[in-house]
Amino acid sequence: MARQTKARSRGFTLIELMIVISIILILISVAVPAYQQSVVRARESVLRQNLFTLRSVISQYTLDKQKAPQALDDLVSAGYLKSIPKDPITGTNDTWVPVQEDDTLSSGDQQEGGINDVHSGSEAASSDGSTYSSW
Repeated sequence: MARQTKARSRGFTLIELMIVISIILILISVAVPAYQQSVVRARESVLRQNLFTLRSVISQYTLDKQKAPQALDDLVSAGYLKSIPKDPITGTNDTWVPVQEDDTLSSGDQQEGGINDVHSGSEAASSDGSTYSSW
């Protein structure tokens, strides 16, 4: 009789295993959406930083050269950037949408417009509901 009770107490019952698996599944179902949301927030943060950098460099270029850059590659060739940063939403650096200005600078003798702003090329919705291209 003692031998039978030792054999039974060595393992887990099916109910115990099902409870543990259920708890693990509940924890995973809570953790995965939180992880995905943190990845989205991180990409949005990188996008904001890249937009800030590009806009700042465009402004510096315009003030230094007394003319706006004609393309984003002008910022690289003039040494303001080492390379065009990636758009973290699209994953490439060639989807930036430059906004061309049509007006000439009032303080300079610039005869042609150039880039005065830049936006993401993604039409996806951000976590606040706006599109990334409107940032």
